[in-house]
Formats: sequence, structure tokens, C-alpha cells
Amino acid sequence: MWDSESESVTGRDYGNGILSSSKQGVKTDGFEQRDRSWYVATDIPSDFLVQVGDVNFHLHKYPLLSRSGKMNRLIYESRDLDLNKVALDDLPGGPEAFELAARFCYGIAVDLTAANISGLRCAAEYLEMTEDLEEGNLIFKTEAFLSYVVLSSWRDSILVLKSSEKLSPWAENLQIVRRCSESIAWKACANPKGIRWVYTGKPPKVSSPKWNEMKDSSPGRNSQVPPDWWFEDVSILRIDHFVRVITAIKVKGMRFELIGAAIMHYAGKWLPGLITDGAGFIDEASNSSNSNSNSSGRISWKGGLHMIVAATKDDTPKVQAKDQRMIIESLISIIPPQKDSVSCSFLLRLLRMAIMLKVAPALVTELEKRVGMQFEQATLEDLLIPSYSKNETLFDVDLVQRLLEHFLVQEQTELSSPSSRSFSDKHMYDGTHRGANPSAKVRVARLVDSYLTEVSKDRNLSLTKFQVLAEALPESARTCDDGLYRAIDSYLKAHPTLSEHERKRLCRVMDCQKLSIDACVHAAQNERLPLRVVVQVLFSEQVKITNSLANSTLKESSEALYQPVISNRKTLLEGTPQSFQEGWATAKKDINTLKFELETVKSKYLELQNDMDNLQRQFDKMTNKKQTSAWTAGWKKLGKFTKMTNLEKTEIGSQVAAPEEQTRKTPRRWRNSIS
Repeated sequence: MWDSESESVTGRDYGNGILSSSKQGVKTDGFEQRDRSWYVATDIPSDFLVQVGDVNFHLHKYPLLSRSGKMNRLIYESRDLDLNKVALDDLPGGPEAFELAARFCYGIAVDLTAANISGLRCAAEYLEMTEDLEEGNLIFKTEAFLSYVVLSSWRDSILVLKSSEKLSPWAENLQIVRRCSESIAWKACANPKGIRWVYTGKPPKVSSPKWNEMKDSSPGRNSQVPPDWWFEDVSILRIDHFVRVITAIKVKGMRFELIGAAIMHYAGKWLPGLITDGAGFIDEASNSSNSNSNSSGRISWKGGLHMIVAATKDDTPKVQAKDQRMIIESLISIIPPQKDSVSCSFLLRLLRMAIMLKVAPALVTELEKRVGMQFEQATLEDLLIPSYSKNETLFDVDLVQRLLEHFLVQEQTELSSPSSRSFSDKHMYDGTHRGANPSAKVRVARLVDSYLTEVSKDRNLSLTKFQVLAEALPESARTCDDGLYRAIDSYLKAHPTLSEHERKRLCRVMDCQKLSIDACVHAAQNERLPLRVVVQVLFSEQVKITNSLANSTLKESSEALYQPVISNRKTLLEGTPQSFQEGWATAKKDINTLKFELETVKSKYLELQNDMDNLQRQFDKMTNKKQTSAWTAGWKKLGKFTKMTNLEKTEIGSQVAAPEEQTRKTPRRWRNSIS
């Protein structure tokens, strides 16, 4: 139904591709070409010259005037009946289309094919070859061929749409692009079961077979057609026509995963930067779309079904920067809004090219938001996007900061939306929902730490940018700060001129309590870290060890209440697994090592403190000696003398007051009066 029985549709009526006019004003055997000129093979000399581009057509007036309204107007509106020369430089389809139209005017049979029908249809419209001049004129017959032959065939629809690229705006105004796009969309979305398909897909580096050999490569009725069979055919179209086809396919209701895979396939073919930086987008799109296809593995070719021989995969189109910018902008606008419609790696590579080619800022922002929706799927290699602006840094750290912000906003939106709440309540134990699954933030935290480790080697990276990116994630996202410590240590290596204050400020982004034992051991011996940070690391590790020992002691005591008492140490060791004994011995060695290092650091700290106090006293003495003089010495002596006198007075007063208090405290004796 969708494919004609032969390539050239010779041997039919108008619907079969043979056009002829019933009226023949001039008997001719055909056309002859001499250099860049065409002549009619007849005994009557030509009286009319038509120039189309750089090609001359030596014709006769009557056959053209009887079927072309355009020629009538040009001759009669010129008021020169002897006019014998006309230039048609703006004729759509060029000399090839006008040659076919001239043959039709002379009654010569014209062979219509999918390659020439669009140009001939536009030329007929330009020459105004309507039914008013003659019944069954060229417009009617080309329109009938388009409707009944081309639009019923997948291959012809693709070829006509491809040939319409040079016919703008005529092909658009005549609805050729719209009708072919809808025909392709309908066939791409239709169920392929029960339809006779023709395969031209072959393994790489193998030439495609001829049309009559394709029947042998067709699968049986029981074989399953892969869902990506139409990718290769559609990918040969120009970007504006590809957008029209994808838009029509969306309206038909195709799955967004397949639409995204088709977009990735098209981008991999037309954007050489994507192929060079990350080869395999075509295979990735094919694999994602073939997940539900035939799993028997008997089909060895890649690319699935495509029913035209367009070009080999090795022939990568050469696209200029301006055209690449237009392709990227168009692809961004048609990416399905659903998450996971395309891979995050593809989005990041597309974003890199968009920034490099200076795509419209609004589309770049939209693409950044799309990356933020699935930021947890990104890889470090894709995130290392060079800085194409005037920034001094090697990589675009600000871009990663924006992507991380979009990810956090998306997370917050999903958690706060009522639909996500009801979904999470309904699927409380289902880990597929990202808002309820904290593993996304954990993966993003690891990715950011790895990115910081890589970009920290850049000496132009400021401390503020490093700190802002490290603190962008919430504390709950990092269960372990080993990756962040590695990034801080790498930054300190690349920036040895940091002051003590800046190093302390850098280390504030790290939580010492979230470091593993290996990281703590490394940090205790790291001379680049501030002394206070080393002490905090050792102290936090000491607290961890103490808590673990206390918990183990409580556990052992609680277990002892419900277990029989073990007689001796030998029995205890025999009942303990060997691996646990070795691990416990190693842990005890580590604990003793850490205790020794902690005591060493404390003693060094006290020694430094004592040395500092001694230096401070010596400095105070030196400054006091320099500032003393005769007057100051005299005043100091006078001050000491007054202090001494005041002390003596207070001592004497206290001595005098003491017996008085004693007399006051003794009870009063009453004397006996004589009287």
C-alpha cells in the first residue's frame, strides 16, 4: 500500500506518471539540447525565446499561450505583439521544471517521478497553467499525482519533501510540505504489522542494494519491525522540514522516548561536534528505541528500516556555524518536555555547542533547566565544559552552579507539589519517585565533589566560587565528606599562596565528623591544613572511637544478660571468628595510633603556647625598659612609697581596731555602787 511496485511510474495514466496533452498545435518529435540551449525538433522555425537562468529555450508562442496564463499576460500586457523574448529567472524548479512544462505544452509525454513532481507542480502554479485555459491542464494533473501516488508511498513522501527544500516558499504555499509531513507522520505512527515492508538497512560499510534486490532482505511476516525503522529516512531532511515531521508525529501521539531518540539520531548526523566529542549517539538512540524490539539477535544490521538510498553513514553533512546554530535552536524547541525523553549526556553536549555557537539566551536557559531535571544522570566528563566567555577560569564553573540550582529547585518543586505528595503517599515504598528518593541528591553530591576536585587544579579559580559551589548542596546530601576533603586538598596544592585565614575559610565547608578513618589519617598528616582543622579531625575521630567503644561495651553487657557466662579468655577467642579477631586487632592498632598522634599534637600545642608566652613576656620587658625615664622612675618610686604608707596605715588601723572589737565583744561588767 505504501510502496509503489516500481521506481519510475512509467506506463500508467496521469496517476501512473505519464502526462500528455490532447491538443498538439505543433507536431514535434521531441526536444534537442545543444550546449546550454534547447530546440524543438520540428520543421517550423521557433519564434519565441525563453530564458530560465543561464539556459535558453527556443520555442513557439502558440503552444505556450494556449496553456500558460503567465505567458499570455507577459505578451499582452507588454503591448508588443512582436515580443519574442522572455526571461523567467524566478521560476521555481529552474530549467529542469520548465523543460517538463514545455514538453507538456507541446503534447510530449512527461514521466512524473517523486524527484521532479514538486518542482513541476510549483512551475505549473508559477506559469498559471489552470483549467480555465484547457481542461486537464498541468496543475490538475500534477496535483492528482501528488495526492494519489506520492502521499500513499513512504518513499515518495520522503523524496518529495526532500526535493521541496529548494522550492520555498512555493512548496509551503501549495501545502506540499504540510501534506508530505502528515503522510510521513501517519506512516511512522501506524502499526507496521501486516504491511509489506522493504528493507534497505545493511551493516556499516556495505552498500545498499538495488530496489529489485530489497525483497530478499525483507523479514518474514512473523519478524518484528523495530520501532526506530523511520529514523534514518527522516534524518536526511532539512531542519525545518524535520521539525514539521516531528511536530506532526507528536500530534499523532507517538511515545516521547521514540521522539527523543529520533532527535538524538538527527543531531548525531547533522552536528559534527556531537559525533566527534561523543560518538555513539546514533547507536544509543537505536538501542533505547530497540529495547522492546526483536530480541532474537538474528538481524545483524543497524539503523532498522529505511526505504530510500539517501547517503552512507560515512558521509557526514558539512554544516556551517550559522546552520548549526539554527539546528540547535530548532532541536531545543522540539525536545519533548517529559523527563528522560533524551539522555542527560546528550543535553549537556548540546548545551556545550549552544554556548559555543552563541545560541539565543532564552533557549540556553531552557536547555539548562532541562539538564537540571535529570542532573543526577550527568557524568564528570560531560560537566567539564570549557569557558567560552572572557572568564579567566578554564572551565565554566558558573554554568555548573546554575545547573545545580535548577536541580535543587526542581527537587523542591516536586516535594511541594500536591501531585507528588499523593504519589509518594501511594507509593511510599517505591523508590522510583525521585522526590521521595534521596539517592538523587547523594549522586549529585558525589558528582559535584568530583567536579570540584577536577576544577580545583585551575589556579585562576577563586576561593569564593569554590566555596559557593561546595556549599550549594544541603548538608543531608553528603553522607561522607571524603570527596569534599579530596577537593579541598587539591585546591590547597594548586594554591600554595593562600593565607591562614583563607585556608581556614576553605576548610569550613567540610564537616570533620563525616570523614572516614582513611581520610582522618591523611588529614592528621597533611601539612597544608590549618592546625585547628587537624585538631578538630583528631578530636572528632577520638569521639567516634569513644562512642563506638561505649556502644560495643553496652551491647556486650546486654548480650551477657541473655547468654551463658564464658569461662575463660581462651574459650572467648575460640568462639570468635578469625576475621573479626583480625579486624578488632587492626582497629585497636588504629585507635592506639590515633591516641598517640593526639597526645603528640597536644604536647606540641602546649610547647608552642609556652614559647609564645615567653616571647610575649620578653617583648613586654623590652618595651617597658625603652619607655622608662628619670621622671617616670621618680613617680614610680613615689607611687610605691604611697602604696607602702597606705598599707602600713591599714595594718596599724587593723591592729588598733582589733582590741576595740575584743572589748566590744566582752560582756559589760556592772559595778556595785556604794550608795
